[in-house]
Amino acid sequence: MTAVRLVNSNSSCSGRVEIFHNGNWGTVCDDSWDWNGAQVVCQQLGCGRALSALGSAHFGQGSGPIWLDDLQCSGTESSLTDCTHRGLGTHNCRHSEDAGVVCDDMTTVRLVNSNSSCSGRVEIFLNGNWGTVCDDVWDVNDAQVVCQQLGCGKALSAPRRAHFGQGSGPIWLDDLQCSGTESSLTHCTHRGLGTHNCVHSEDDGVICEGLQ
Repeated sequence: MTAVRLVNSNSSCSGRVEIFHNGNWGTVCDDSWDWNGAQVVCQQLGCGRALSALGSAHFGQGSGPIWLDDLQCSGTESSLTDCTHRGLGTHNCRHSEDAGVVCDDMTTVRLVNSNSSCSGRVEIFLNGNWGTVCDDVWDVNDAQVVCQQLGCGKALSAPRRAHFGQGSGPIWLDDLQCSGTESSLTHCTHRGLGTHNCVHSEDDGVICEGLQ
């Protein structure tokens, strides 16, 4: 199986796609790059489901060889080299066309604007941006997912109405309905990434029992 890695991001489950061949790490061209190709990468890295397949060197331009071009994957292959492509090293691309992916299993979450890393306004990192979560139907089950992911123990409360101040940037999630056992907020039922009817005065927060 061809080794793959994601680089130039603050998460091991998002970044520029690079594969190892003939002793060199090289990139993948974004011609025909789509969710199915991204899914192969996310699966191979144990990062769950692909959220997006990004082109135009979204995570910066790589260097070295461009190993794959015109990839056509079904999404079930065990490695990108098992997909249809032009041949290893055969391409008509530049590094400004380097492909990237964002997978959801490692959705990075943080709690901000508090004096404890186990309480604060909830923010998640997607598509290169930190954004907030809307408090519509936000409850302690949703908060529990965040506390669990951060190793902060049990959720004590799920403050609403920008209790920890208003955020900025995208509002990534709305109408979250979690059971409390999910490994990431993106695994809960929601309206769709970036789909909401909220303003930042509705940013939600959590207070977990951990005092890290």
